Amino acid sequence: MTLIKSISGIRGTIGGRTGDTLNPLDIVKFTTAYATFIARSTQNRSTQSPIKIIVGRDARISGEMVKNVVCGTLMGCGCDVINIGLATTPTTELAVRMSGADGGIIITASHNPRQWNALKLLNCEGEFLTAADGAEVLDIAEREDFDYADVDHLGHYTEDDSFDERHIQSVLDLQLVDRDAIHQARFTVCVDAINSVGGVILPKLLERLGVGYKILNGEPNGDFAHNPEPLEKNLSGIMDEMKAHRYDLGIVVDPDVDRLAFICENGQMFGEEYTLVSVADYVLSKTPGNTVSNLSSTRALRDVTRQHGGVYTAAAVGEVNVTTKMKEVGAVIGGEGNGGVIYPESHYGRDALVGIALFLSHLAHKECKASELRAQYPNYFMAKNRIDLTTETDVDAILVKVKEMFKDEQVNDIDGVKIDFSDSWVHLRKSNTEPIIRVYSEAPTPEQADALGKRLMQVVYDMQ
Repeated sequence: MTLIKSISGIRGTIGGRTGDTLNPLDIVKFTTAYATFIARSTQNRSTQSPIKIIVGRDARISGEMVKNVVCGTLMGCGCDVINIGLATTPTTELAVRMSGADGGIIITASHNPRQWNALKLLNCEGEFLTAADGAEVLDIAEREDFDYADVDHLGHYTEDDSFDERHIQSVLDLQLVDRDAIHQARFTVCVDAINSVGGVILPKLLERLGVGYKILNGEPNGDFAHNPEPLEKNLSGIMDEMKAHRYDLGIVVDPDVDRLAFICENGQMFGEEYTLVSVADYVLSKTPGNTVSNLSSTRALRDVTRQHGGVYTAAAVGEVNVTTKMKEVGAVIGGEGNGGVIYPESHYGRDALVGIALFLSHLAHKECKASELRAQYPNYFMAKNRIDLTTETDVDAILVKVKEMFKDEQVNDIDGVKIDFSDSWVHLRKSNTEPIIRVYSEAPTPEQADALGKRLMQVVYDMQ
């Protein structure tokens, strides 16, 4: 069973039986529940104009089918639909705010392989629904508490392809994006766009920044050239390209362009965990303040934040948890260690375009190579492992036992169980997007990080 319903949306593999996989009937049901929730949320507004929903999608093979089902269902619920076509997740988020819409649906399974797709749900601010709001959508879907529009009140459908340009312009208008410095640096970059919407928007951004580029896997056909998660083990193609030719930087995104990883000029990984660290270093050098990342992110962000006189805070995993905590502590920069940069001056969402522009500004100001910049940061190594779940696995019971076993260490249980040791940590949590337990660990060497993760994985296996 691959259909995953959570407070952040619905995700699954395409095809199969209703309730087991992501198919048209489940898409209709969940879209209707979302439209019902939005309608109830807007009941007290002064205007009686129809509800307006933005719909954008990445280039997945199933995207056209899912988009048609979503848009038709929204219209059947009486919602006006603005289809912005092939668009990144951050572009869709900004489109909600820029158009004054009541919400948005992003059709993307992010880093999941080609057979997956998903619906990500946005509020009127273009931000992901809160846990409480997501739970309400799930409840409406479970009860099938639906009421469709009659023939005189069906929604209208329009298309608007202007939001890529509007997104790019909003990035260029950011005060800390130094277009002159980037242009003068005459950077040349290589980009792996993984056959999705990055191949559409990133060339436009780089041209506006005055950056020379080569695009790998640029055709947005959804037939991913490799596993789309931007991890080193999946990036041999661009790493070999970097080693064979003279580029200043390699840029890698995931299919919906909210995650960002860099490769140094020598073909070595900058480290996806250090995307946020380096961008935060630049932002904090210009606008001192606080930072936030999730529990599974590197300690290096904490170290850099303290060097700039700020306070670092950890949040539960999940973008909405990070953005909520950022608002609470007034963070000037935050995000996730998987390469997700959230810069409130732009919007409260992970945005690879913002990350690219800020990083290039940083590199231009430093007047150094990417590898030299990476060497300036604290050196931690992370291992990312997983435990596949069966229908019989009681994850909650396992995590309780793990917590008890390590009760003498520093334990954080706001999201799974994270165990902090003096010079390392390990974090176990059930994934929101896949039927797995994620096991992330960090230590002073790769070997120590991997050994720590494997040690905890064996603890879990022994409990099953």
